[in-house]
Amino acid sequence: MNPYIDGLQPYPFERLNELKAGLAPRTNRPHVALSIGEPKHAPPDFIIEALGREELLRAGLSAYPPTRGGDELRGAIASWIGRRFGIELDPATEVLPVNGTREALFSFGQAMLSGRAGARVLMPNPFYQIYEGAALLKGAEPYYVPATGVPDFERVPDAVWQETELVYLCNPGNPSGAVMPAQALVRLVERAHEHDFVIAADECYSEIYHNEDSPPVGLLTAAARAGLGMARCVAFNSLSKRSSLPGLRSGYAAGDPALMARYYDYRTYHGCAMPVHVAAASVLAWSDETHVVANRAAYRAKFDAVAPVLARAFELTVPPGGFYFWPETPGDDCEFTRALFERENITVLPGSYLGREQDGVNPGSGRIRIALVAPRKECVEAAERLTAFAQDLG
Repeated sequence: MNPYIDGLQPYPFERLNELKAGLAPRTNRPHVALSIGEPKHAPPDFIIEALGREELLRAGLSAYPPTRGGDELRGAIASWIGRRFGIELDPATEVLPVNGTREALFSFGQAMLSGRAGARVLMPNPFYQIYEGAALLKGAEPYYVPATGVPDFERVPDAVWQETELVYLCNPGNPSGAVMPAQALVRLVERAHEHDFVIAADECYSEIYHNEDSPPVGLLTAAARAGLGMARCVAFNSLSKRSSLPGLRSGYAAGDPALMARYYDYRTYHGCAMPVHVAAASVLAWSDETHVVANRAAYRAKFDAVAPVLARAFELTVPPGGFYFWPETPGDDCEFTRALFERENITVLPGSYLGREQDGVNPGSGRIRIALVAPRKECVEAAERLTAFAQDLG
């Protein structure tokens, strides 16, 4: 048996289910799930139509898909990266299709980490739990970088940098929605060269931003503009948030060709090739921006409608990226979540479930994550109920 499995922490949603176990809401109002970051906007019609084409399904179901993905898909991804981030990639050596960023971020860690005793993996705190799992299952030691907003890498001791092999980023952040400025990304790349580590940038929220004129800068763009190239840098993105296609399980890893070649070798054994019909639909999604702009506008409308309601009970601002609010709670975040569900039949996620204690502090404690993924009307109604509940707590 793999002993590292014993070191895994319960997943946040398992803990949430345990927190709510045995509770019966004291209201007939409909349940509203504001806890999970699963997009609920309608998928693009042209994707549904493409996946329903008989010839596409027959082609996809009657052949083993290539691990490297087809030329057309890699080309579509590289073209989108060029349009969005202003950098030119070689589709043959610098792009790999993946089955969503979750599997890719995890497997990338397995491919990059040495297994050396004492190896460190840095990650923002709070964080997406896959980063921690990837580190633990390779025998590495996570180091949690404080990130109530953007990660504060200046607080990382030099001794930790010396042992670091991999740094996970999430930009825009989950759960904060904070966006790392280009200069902070550049400084991290400089450190990667100084201390010989790899950066894995989770950019799955990059297309959900509030200011249409100010899209977040990507890791590869920041490094390239600073004259650092892409060495030691790999960016990950997907169609889940960008195109409201979480069930398609389609994304990419892109960056340093030397790292991509090594990652490809790993993936030939990993066994996660994208089905041909999924790849064909993905080409269409990456090639269209109209539905992405509409998707972003729908999130913006929800933030604009919900923010003034929640502001009656919480101190908050609309985050520059992502689709979460991340307010402080009056009192313990777990007790708040439990009581909110019991009284209002609304589920949010305790912030402490997304963080880990480091130096005696869990930066997620005393906060909740509110995901604005439901329809606008439902989000506003839930915000009214949530606000009334918080006001009653005083």
